[in-house]
Formats: sequence, C-alpha cells, structure tokens
Amino acid sequence: MDMSPAAILPTDPDALLFGRIWRPDCDGPSIVRVDGDRLIDISTCFATARDLCESASPAQALRDAKGEDVGALCDILANTLPDLRDPTRPWLLSPVDLQAVKAAGVTFVTSMLERVIEEKARGNPEAAAHIRAQVQTLVGDDLRHLRPGSDAAAHLKQTLIEAGAWSQYLEVGIGPDAEIFTKAQPMATVGAGSAIGVHPASVWNNPEPEVVLVIASDGRIVGATLGNDVNLRDVEGRSALLLGKAKDNNSAAAVGPFVRLFDGGFDLKAVEAITVTLRVDGRDGFVMEGRSAMAEISRPPAELAAQAVNAHHSYPDGLILYLGTLFAPTQDRGDPGRGFTHAEGDEVQIGCDELGMLVNRVTATDRVEPWTFGTAALMRNLAKRGLL
Repeated sequence: MDMSPAAILPTDPDALLFGRIWRPDCDGPSIVRVDGDRLIDISTCFATARDLCESASPAQALRDAKGEDVGALCDILANTLPDLRDPTRPWLLSPVDLQAVKAAGVTFVTSMLERVIEEKARGNPEAAAHIRAQVQTLVGDDLRHLRPGSDAAAHLKQTLIEAGAWSQYLEVGIGPDAEIFTKAQPMATVGAGSAIGVHPASVWNNPEPEVVLVIASDGRIVGATLGNDVNLRDVEGRSALLLGKAKDNNSAAAVGPFVRLFDGGFDLKAVEAITVTLRVDGRDGFVMEGRSAMAEISRPPAELAAQAVNAHHSYPDGLILYLGTLFAPTQDRGDPGRGFTHAEGDEVQIGCDELGMLVNRVTATDRVEPWTFGTAALMRNLAKRGLL
C-alpha cells in the first residue's frame, strides 16, 4: 500500500489537518497537527481529539496550538503498515477517539435500491440480479427526484405498498426519518494503513466509501474525513435486526487519514461537492472501481447531522457521522450472478482531492490487530503523562 504523503494527503497544501499517532515512548496516543512535511504533537494543548473539536473555534485552536515536533510525516506514515512496523517508532492511528461513531444509511437512491434487494434476496447473492431487475422496473428513476418526507414521497410510498413492493429501506430512504445507527464504539475505529475486518462467515460483503462529518456536542459540524463503513450484505439481508452484527465488527470502521477542519478554504458547501472514489485490488488480480458523488445524496448533510444530534439525542463528547454511499457493487467476482464480495488481502483505496486517501487491507475479524486500548486505558495513560 502506498502510504506516502503524496498519496495520502489532500491536494490542497493549505488544508488544515489533525490526526492521532501512537507514541511508543509514551505508551499511548497523541494528537498531532500536520505542518508541511512534519507532525507536531499538540497533546499538551489538547489531550484528545474530542477536546480539540469541542473548542469554540477548532480551526483557530489548531493553528495556535504549540507542540513538539515528533518526526517527518513520511516516516510516520511508512511505519504505519503493520507488517513493516518498527514498534519503537510512532505510527498513524484513526484521527478520532472519544466521539460516538454513528452512521446514516440509505442516503442515496442506488444504495437504497440495493438494500431493498438485500432484503428481498434474504442474503442470497445469486437471487439478487433477478430481484434487482424487478425493483428497478417498478421504481425506475422516480426516486432520484424525490425529497424524503415530501408529499410526492408519501404518494410513491402508497403506490409501492399497493404494489406489494414496500420495504423498510424505502421507509428510511424517502420517509421523513433518516436511518441513524451506531457503527462502532468510541475508540474502536481504525486509521489509514491498518487492516479492516470482514467476518470470515460472510459470503457477501463490501466496502462502503463515505464522507464522514466530525460534529461537536452542540451540533456544530467542525470538519470532515473519509470512512469505510464495511458491511456484511448477507447478514443484513437476512434481517434488519441483524444490523449490529452486519456493521459493528472488529476493525470494520475505518476513518482517516486525517480530519480536515472547516476554515476559510473548506466548509460544508465544499463537502457537498465532493466525489469519493473507490478502488479495490485483489491478490487474485480482480480490480473494482467506483465513485460516490455527494451531489446525489438525497438528504443534505446538515439535515442528517441535525437528525443525529439534537434535543432528543445528546453526545457530550461529540460524534462522527458516516454520510452513506452512492456506490453499490454489482460487478461479479467469480461465478456469474454472485456479485462482489471481499477476499483476504484486498487493498481498498477510498479517496478524494479534498480529504486525501484512506487505504486499508482486508483480513478476517479474528485476525486483525486486537483492540485492547479503550477509554479506560486512554484515561489512565493521559493521567500518567500529566495531560489530564
């Protein structure tokens, strides 16, 4: 995997970026600012990513923070790959820590139809192609022009019910309430260069390339990054009540490489114009490419954020919110009609000019690096270092 700064960073040299690294000399993580080709540890100003994002002006706070130069960006990125790592030197982590990890589902028409197909196929990939044709014949492109929760959406809902084609996925796709679910626990996300986990029992699964909002506890959207909402399609297709099993697995929530904070050169309007690209390279020579254009999202990001955190849903440490994906892989890998599923060793690249490149390699959920450093360990470590 290419972990060079040229491959990983946004194309804008003025992008205001922060992340987290593991410091072996401190036996714990530190918050870092990207300063050109160097990383600056600002943990004496902000012990956690949560603290920085909760400040009144995170962008200004990041610029003003004093810190320690902990090394060249290229060296720390290169030391991140697990099989090449020198455990005595720093490496990159996920850029978020204490924030809740939430996700919005069924936010694009194409992915919404794929969820309908999953449900009707009962997790059987061989049945998906036939059902896909049936659903698209019935629905067509009508949903692309619908505003969720509108009178037109309600009319289409009634038409589908009468045709016997209504689905719980259509409910959250065009109804008034968005699907907001818990993707992973705080501290459980993995960063660029780390392995991502797919349950070995799954025979139908895929990456989900997404923009991820970083949101403060008061609902302010303070920045954005990239995410991979790894999904077990066969498990979710068997029953929506298995969503937790399909989504929340070891190393199945990738975030990074860095958080880009909102400032004069980057804001929510810029997020809404992002096109995320995806490339999967398999050890078997298989290649899959795709894209997800935020311009085609059915609910504005600000609306999704408002449905996630509000007077009824509080997150005192803030949250990150995966915004969903337009991309739904249907390209066959192997036997015709079976569609795409991951294989051991797949390299997954998710990127855009504005946020950089999130790159990970697929392995089984019981073979990823064990997650043992949780919130309690973080608090003990920061206290020991005099940062609390």
